[in-house]
This record gives sequence, structure tokens and C-alpha cells, in this order.
Amino acid sequence: MFPEFLEEPVEIVARKLLGCTLVRTLDGHRITVRIVETEAYDQDDPASHAFRGRTARNDVMFGPCGHLYVYFTYGMHYCCNVVTGHEGEGSGVLIRAAQPLEGVETIEARRGVVAINATNGPAKLCQALAIDRALGGHDLRREPLELQRGDLLPGETVSQSPRIGISKATDRLRRFFITGNPYVSRVPGASRR
Repeated sequence: MFPEFLEEPVEIVARKLLGCTLVRTLDGHRITVRIVETEAYDQDDPASHAFRGRTARNDVMFGPCGHLYVYFTYGMHYCCNVVTGHEGEGSGVLIRAAQPLEGVETIEARRGVVAINATNGPAKLCQALAIDRALGGHDLRREPLELQRGDLLPGETVSQSPRIGISKATDRLRRFFITGNPYVSRVPGASRR
């Protein structure tokens, strides 16, 4: 079932996406990953692509929620965001890391590493799921990439910390992750519940 909460404020959505799954159909294979780490961005955030207003590059972020905003970074990697909020608002949740559940062999073959190191970062995740500009603006209610509702497992808790790899608004606690999950990206930094 598709999540019904994507129009809520971006920080709430970033927390609620933890435990949800992405299902990718790729070359006849089905890959399912569970989201374990996210970051929140919106138009009032100096670290967000939407901060300076709507442009051709970030147009998807201002569209209807539930679509995929894909961007190219460092001249070599793709990263993806789930668009959130109401149409006309620029907001999205960066999917930083996910835990492979199905299609592990396909993920490992695509990445050339074992699963524990294959999806623990936003660029790694996009490589594992073959997410690139061709999926920019994709409606996550449809194949070949679907977002499905999920929940935290019994005993799981959520931690938050400053976001990773940004140079503005570095003190904001807008990174959310499942505490202790081994697939969360391994970057030092303070965290709190």
C-alpha cells in the first residue's frame, strides 16, 4: 500500500518513511529494500535544492508528492528524494540508506560488493537500484519503482542527527535513522533519540 502521509511536513515524512520499502523491477528481477535512513529538505532550508525557488532542475520538488526527484552530484553520482508536501511547495526526503530484503544477489552484482556495503549511502543505493535521470519525476505508485508503506519493527527506535555532506544549515537535526541498524551509513557524528 502506498503511504498516505506524504503531504505532511517534511520532517514528519522523513521519520515515517523509515521502515517503508522501495520495490524495483529491473531486467526481470524484483529488488526490495527497506528504508533505514533519511534526510529532510524543504524550500525554507538553505541546504535544500528548493531554497532559491523553482527552476528547471528542481521542478519535480515543487510538484505533487509521491514522485521521485533525482539529481546528479559530484559529477559522478545520482541521489534520490521522495517529493513531499503539497503541490507548489518545494520539499523532499533524501533516501540515504536502505536494507536489502529481496534480490540481494542482483544488488551485489550491480554494486560489486556484499549487501552490507551495497546500499548504505544515497549514491550506493541509486547504483544498486539503477536509479538515474530516466526515473526523474517518476510516480512512485507505479512500476518499475514503487514506494510501499511499512513500519518500524518491534523494539526499533528512531534517532536523529545533523545531515551529512552539506555546508549550510549544518546544525539542523534533519537526518533520521533506525537506531543500530547495520545498513545505516557509517559517518561519525553526534546523534540523539
